[in-house]
Amino acid sequence: METRSLEGQVILITGATSGIGAACARALAAAGARVACGGRRQERLAKLADEIGRDRVLPVRMDVRSPVDSRRFVDAAGAEFGRVDGLIASAGIGAYGSILDHSDDDLATMIDTNVSGTIWPVRAVLPRLLESGEGGDVVIIASVAGLRGGGHEAVYAATKFAQIGLAGALDRELAPRGIRVTSICPAATRTEFAMGYGRTPGMPELGDWLDPDDVAGAVVTVLGQPRRMRTQLWSMWSMSEVG
Repeated sequence: METRSLEGQVILITGATSGIGAACARALAAAGARVACGGRRQERLAKLADEIGRDRVLPVRMDVRSPVDSRRFVDAAGAEFGRVDGLIASAGIGAYGSILDHSDDDLATMIDTNVSGTIWPVRAVLPRLLESGEGGDVVIIASVAGLRGGGHEAVYAATKFAQIGLAGALDRELAPRGIRVTSICPAATRTEFAMGYGRTPGMPELGDWLDPDDVAGAVVTVLGQPRRMRTQLWSMWSMSEVG
């Protein structure tokens, strides 16, 4: 399969302060793209920009739960780079445990971050992609939990089912207008996800799980597809896990 160059493309990434989002920023910049990196932890964004290069990275402090912040993020990227070609919606949080194990506030924050925090950036970026007339990409980092659920993650799984449902509906709506929408669904990945909420830094399973770079590689592959094709859903598992 031929691949499409990402040189000069401008890709926005939410949740870029760590884990999969940061790995996507590094991988896309290495492939020639310019990246706008959004997140709440300004010092981490600045460190990532310095690592990759300020000519390739625009760090923007923002909260995906805010529609105002999401629009400001997109506007900042457009003003800095002169165009917008795609969005990687990577921001998300999770916790293991029964639906009864966590506080109302913790569950509300998870729902708001994972669901609203996907919808607002997508809503903000789509006018830019549609107006360009050149097509574009929206990639939502969901989870295999959104494909089959699982014990001790019911609310988290519900948010991931919501992301996959959103992506599938948008794909049907936007493909005729040149916008590709993809769900990438990793299984357990070595990130800060759920640390202190069911995961611990030293747990032995971490060594066998997917690496954030594995997921970032899938993102680069999806964006590099020729415009005549699209990937709707990509699920990823480590060899150590039973699907």
